[in-house]
Amino acid sequence: MIGRISGILLEKNPPQLLIDCNGVGYEVDVPMSTYYDLPALGAQVTLFTHQAIREDAHLLFGFGNVAERAVFRQLIKITGVGARTALSILSGMTVNDLAQAVTLQEAGRLVKVPGIGKKTAERLLLELKGKLGADLGSVGGVVQHDAKSDILNALLALGYSDKEATAALRNMPAGSTVSDGIKFALKALSKG
Repeated sequence: MIGRISGILLEKNPPQLLIDCNGVGYEVDVPMSTYYDLPALGAQVTLFTHQAIREDAHLLFGFGNVAERAVFRQLIKITGVGARTALSILSGMTVNDLAQAVTLQEAGRLVKVPGIGKKTAERLLLELKGKLGADLGSVGGVVQHDAKSDILNALLALGYSDKEATAALRNMPAGSTVSDGIKFALKALSKG
């Protein structure tokens, strides 16, 4: 099994890369989150990989960090979720966003990822529950996250992207009410 690849980045054709490792060129498919963090062509690159061997192909998937690879491996274990769908999920949301969506059971955030329907989103939430390490802790933490969840959903309903809404919530004061949180987030978004 190929677990890590390091070499010179020769080509970038999303979502596929060509990496030269001592004269051998490896084609590696990556999620867009990894793709955006790549160096320029001709530079040294190191990726953590997952190798899939099928009857008709040997495929190599690359990730910028171990956490992304671990989540990818969890996703492809789920019935109906193949490698392409798993890459799409990791391209559409960060590992932390996915963990938060699973913990809070927010199917709406998953449905926004291309290729994920309502039934697949519900299956993902069910099968990933407790497997991504997103523990909310005490009851007080749950209440705070419910308020954050409501604020996030309000921002999404107003047309902000998941990335913008999550970024706006990062500096929100602890213990904010939903109303105050929305006001705070809208101010943060208007400054950006």
